[in-house]
Amino acid sequence: MSKPIVAILGRPNVGKSTLFNRLAGRRLAIVEDTPGVTRDRLYAAVEWRGRPFTLVDTGGFQTEEEDLIVTSTRRQAEIAASEADVIVFLTDGRQGLLGADQDVAQFLRRQHKPVVVAVNKVEHDLGAAAAMEFYGLGLGEPVAISALHGMGIGDLLDRVVAAFPPADTGDEAQESLGIAIVGRPNVGKSSLVNAWVGEERVIVSDVPGTTRDAVDTPFTWKGRRMLLIDTAGIRRQSRVRESLEYYSVLRAMRAVERAQAVVSLLDASVGITEQDKRIIGLGHEAGKAQVVAFNKWDQVEKGRRDRASWERAVHSELPFLDYAPVHCISVRNGQGLESLMEAVWQSAQANALQVPDKALREVMEDAVVRQPPAGAGKQPVRIFRVYQKGVRPPSFAVVTNEPDAIHFSYLRYLENRLRESFDFTGTPIRLIPEPKQ
Repeated sequence: MSKPIVAILGRPNVGKSTLFNRLAGRRLAIVEDTPGVTRDRLYAAVEWRGRPFTLVDTGGFQTEEEDLIVTSTRRQAEIAASEADVIVFLTDGRQGLLGADQDVAQFLRRQHKPVVVAVNKVEHDLGAAAAMEFYGLGLGEPVAISALHGMGIGDLLDRVVAAFPPADTGDEAQESLGIAIVGRPNVGKSSLVNAWVGEERVIVSDVPGTTRDAVDTPFTWKGRRMLLIDTAGIRRQSRVRESLEYYSVLRAMRAVERAQAVVSLLDASVGITEQDKRIIGLGHEAGKAQVVAFNKWDQVEKGRRDRASWERAVHSELPFLDYAPVHCISVRNGQGLESLMEAVWQSAQANALQVPDKALREVMEDAVVRQPPAGAGKQPVRIFRVYQKGVRPPSFAVVTNEPDAIHFSYLRYLENRLRESFDFTGTPIRLIPEPKQ
């Protein structure tokens, strides 16, 4: 199910980054009392009343200046608005309604998107009275908030969630196996799609960034319906300068959310870069089936073509991804493409694996007997049972008397026992401590 996207827009210095940090629950955006500090868009996963969504922070929306940075920032904000499902239009209650706010409102009316007007900085004696002036924007009832102090945030989120489109049932995705292909520019994503499909469905070019949008390509493999989702190449943030590439990053995030499996494609002639690690993290954090593939294997020197050492390198530099199979392929000559698809299919099955209750109980009881959890002070930690909460990814509740006292290393121990006993190759596993009811 694709999560809704919520973009925060407004003129400079109204508190967009402060609100972003407040909603995200942590300090992610740089906050400074100087207009124009936020130039690049930031993203965060947020949930409110059971509805997860992606929150997007933007730079200040200005129309009166035309220098390069202001124009680029405005274009990024415009793209965020065009991609968003709901827009939070943030204003400043202390300064009141300004002409610059009217300019933003005029732009937002042309988007034909749900807009929630939030009047910020209404602490102390300002309150709802300050918000009344913003009825003049013609975008509905304003919500009075203080992003700094947390006032009115619940009311704002209620309005935002109420404007979401109906939740996707995911029926269409279940009919086909959605496979998102992600990676840096020019690693061969579009070529891989064309090679699997057997014809040129996607434009291929040596110019990085040729693919701007996520492109869906249905095809059949061994009688099974597949949906390949080719995504634009994701550049390092410091190199992203074209607005369309910002748009592409957001589309890549959507593609990962829509997919059941993710192929993280790397360039074997370059090796593992820091940006590769960030890209691979998208699928892991989303709980998707994962397969790592090094393309351009034919360009690697023969003395370095030791597949086992490349797999060790991935698991060493990406220890959180030790469950993912690693393949070395050459899209150009067709090497390894069939085994890669087989690994994707098997990983997707593992991602949806429901373990029989009896088998799960026996494995977990034996694991706890062999190695009980460490105590927390005078109170011994006891695990009463482990049961499966869901799939995609496989999630397990660890019922205990001290949920906060179970160390991460012990959950890792239980995960390893699960992997030894059941085939979870290619999928992350979630273990969640829960109190005994």
